[in-house]
Amino acid sequence: MRIPEEYLERCYAGWLGKIVGVRLGAPIEGWEYDKIRAVLGEEVFDYIVDYRDFAADDDTNGPMFFLRALEDYTCSEDLTSEQIGKTWLNYTPYEHGFYWWGGYGVSTEHTAYLNLRAGIPAPQSGSIAQNGRTVAEQIGGQIFIDTWGLVNPGNPERAARFARKAAAVSHDGEGVHGGMFVAACIAEAFVQRDIRAVVEKGLSLLPEGCEYARMARDVIAFHDEHPASWRDCFEFVRANYGYDRYPGSCHIIPNSAVMVLSMLYGEGDFTRTIGICNMCGWDTDCTTGNVGAIMGTLVGLEGIDYEKWLRPVHDFLACSSVMGCLNIMDAPACACEIARLAYRLNGEDPPARWKEILEGRAARFHFDLPFSTHSFRVAGTEKFHLRNVPREEGGRCLRCAAEMAGKTVDVYYKTCYCKEDFTDGRYDPDFSPVLYPGQTVEASVCLAPEADGAFAARVFALDKNHGREILGESVALTPGVWTRLRLEIPPIEGGRIELAGVRFEHTSGPRDWLVARIDDVDFSGAPSYSVQFGLEREVQWSFRHREITQFTRLKGLWYLEDGALHGSGADFAEAYTGDVSWRDYALSGSLRPMIGETCQLMARVQGACRSYAVRLTGGGRLQLVKNVETKYRVLAERAFPWEYGQRYAFTLECVGARLRVLSEAGEELLSFEDGENPYLRGAVGVGVEKGHCAFGDLTVRGRA
Repeated sequence: MRIPEEYLERCYAGWLGKIVGVRLGAPIEGWEYDKIRAVLGEEVFDYIVDYRDFAADDDTNGPMFFLRALEDYTCSEDLTSEQIGKTWLNYTPYEHGFYWWGGYGVSTEHTAYLNLRAGIPAPQSGSIAQNGRTVAEQIGGQIFIDTWGLVNPGNPERAARFARKAAAVSHDGEGVHGGMFVAACIAEAFVQRDIRAVVEKGLSLLPEGCEYARMARDVIAFHDEHPASWRDCFEFVRANYGYDRYPGSCHIIPNSAVMVLSMLYGEGDFTRTIGICNMCGWDTDCTTGNVGAIMGTLVGLEGIDYEKWLRPVHDFLACSSVMGCLNIMDAPACACEIARLAYRLNGEDPPARWKEILEGRAARFHFDLPFSTHSFRVAGTEKFHLRNVPREEGGRCLRCAAEMAGKTVDVYYKTCYCKEDFTDGRYDPDFSPVLYPGQTVEASVCLAPEADGAFAARVFALDKNHGREILGESVALTPGVWTRLRLEIPPIEGGRIELAGVRFEHTSGPRDWLVARIDDVDFSGAPSYSVQFGLEREVQWSFRHREITQFTRLKGLWYLEDGALHGSGADFAEAYTGDVSWRDYALSGSLRPMIGETCQLMARVQGACRSYAVRLTGGGRLQLVKNVETKYRVLAERAFPWEYGQRYAFTLECVGARLRVLSEAGEELLSFEDGENPYLRGAVGVGVEKGHCAFGDLTVRGRA
């Protein structure tokens, strides 16, 4: 089946629906129906918490990162559960962030992750045979599954097949059936406008007689006999499919009954459906998130109340994977990534109007999806209106109307986040910047004829560590004429770029309101900077969550002391920074082994399973190694007598598939041409095994 014409817009709407549902349900996760009614009242059809920014959530972490298996392995139906399980290991931190880590045998995801780490492959990792029925049939089999529906528009059968493989990494039995149902419903919602038909299609792909289908059929029958009151239906669900009927902390059947109920009684209305789902209680962020994805896909952008649901989200998505640069997401970029994979999977070329964007040849922030803002923000005034509008020349752009309280107004993108940006720290988000010294920022701007006075504009960036701005050339704007602005951020030792954007400057005439348009904002070029640990800081998010700015940790104890980064681990410890898109560069840094077997500098880091490293190891050896699915292979080595407490500095140079290790004086110590599935891009990092090492400042010099 060919991909529908309006696919990308509906994919965007479906993913926004997921984010909206999770945000709506998160504050009352685990509440029962009676408590919600007593505390919040009879009707709750609005957000319960006004978040500064909504922190990471397991329900949105999983769908975006597990889908990367199509990119990392094969974008075809040949993809296996085992490969999706390896994708879990690559992007998930070890027992922190990302999931609910409730303990082995308590949290299904925790159980499956430790199985995978121990070498038990998927689907055995999530099977009833391995973990027992109770663990295998909790709700996680469907809460991470939405993107497998979004990537298979109009093809619910294929969506269900992918969902079976993906859900089986951690679940079995009814847990897998729930994943198949949700993915199939989302896929069908691209081509079907009747929610009852969508539900029926999802059920048709489940095994006959399974508990999930029996539950859904009973809810449907009750609705058909009593179509007026969803509350009566909930009482039926509570009596026949409630939490008291099923074991475990969050079983899939009671929560899925609430989902089916809400979709039937919601009658195709997005707000009513997610509101009913949320008011029923139990695992509200999971159920309302899944229902939001189905309904968002069904009704499209025009069916979601923008002011009520989408404006507060503002396209922003925080995640908590092990790669900090991937934890700063925006909804349009997510939709485009899903769509890119969907067209590849279907063997189709994207439509002409989306081709450049989906092939990665357009600007990073293009604003071509209706309502999209890419989470751009405004500073310098309290009175402003930021919205997506059509361009006269075709396409769309971002329009900013702002009262000129002072002489400047900034429209910017946050390139790194910190604890203070969030209302809470749920699911332990950590971030590395997505823009670095040495790189270039570009933007197109146009002053609207209705703007008061004369204005100029320039690109700017903020270096948080040094508390200073980097400014591009100020260019006078002509009303109605698009102007391209550019800033080459210079190399900055110890720099950390926190935001970048366009600064509008009032130059003469009336100073009332700025009205301007912004489009095609892009980050490009190679990084050139250093991480100076004397300028970084330790951030205590919560009792159990402490991180180093710019870094995300896979595992281990990491802290700052005397201008160095210290890492230690009983088995292994690794931490990463930088951007996974970096290609050719040289990483320089120093190591001071304190105790233990091995310490290393890492390059081309693509996650916990893929990277290169130069390491000092036992027996007085220097090695160049490659991490292949959590196991390090020696590529080259030599004798290199080293001692505890001494400083050793190296450069790891990566150009194409060629790797070289250089001494501080520039002498080549090791080299290797990787001809077997080389890693051609990736971030940087540090690591230690069974010991403790102090790391000096890191320098990255990229090649354009």
